[in-house]
Amino acid sequence: ADVCLSPSVDSSVYTTTEAAVSSQTVIIIEFSVTCKNKLKELNLYADFNGRSFPASRIEGANKYQVSFSGEHKSIPSGTYDVKFYDEEGYSNLRKAQRSGEDADSVKNLFSVQVNHPGASKGPYVQSEFVAAVVGTAVWYMAYSARSRLAN
Repeated sequence: ADVCLSPSVDSSVYTTTEAAVSSQTVIIIEFSVTCKNKLKELNLYADFNGRSFPASRIEGANKYQVSFSGEHKSIPSGTYDVKFYDEEGYSNLRKAQRSGEDADSVKNLFSVQVNHPGASKGPYVQSEFVAAVVGTAVWYMAYSARSRLAN
């Protein structure tokens, strides 16, 4: 199998930032890879927090996408180094994991830094509650003013 020489990577990253509307943190990396030796249609695998995932190739483009998800507390805020492997590197990674060797000893093809700011739980008081309190206060003041005028 041919090996991608001097890969040049252009990537964009999305991470979940709002915990109030989602039950899990999601990280999506979309990237393109250009090899010095012009290899195309690579089979790539990503290693994130010790778990491996295949990268999906986007049809008609030299772009790939990989996504990870987990509970908010299992993916806290921080910077993550997502390592990518070709088929040979991925095979070596799996062998190292099975034999209990250090996975960092396996050479990756390239890596992408993911800066995850964390998932915010939003405001402590929901806007619906604030609207109900304000509405009740306005009604009470109007009712009190009407009662004083009637007397």
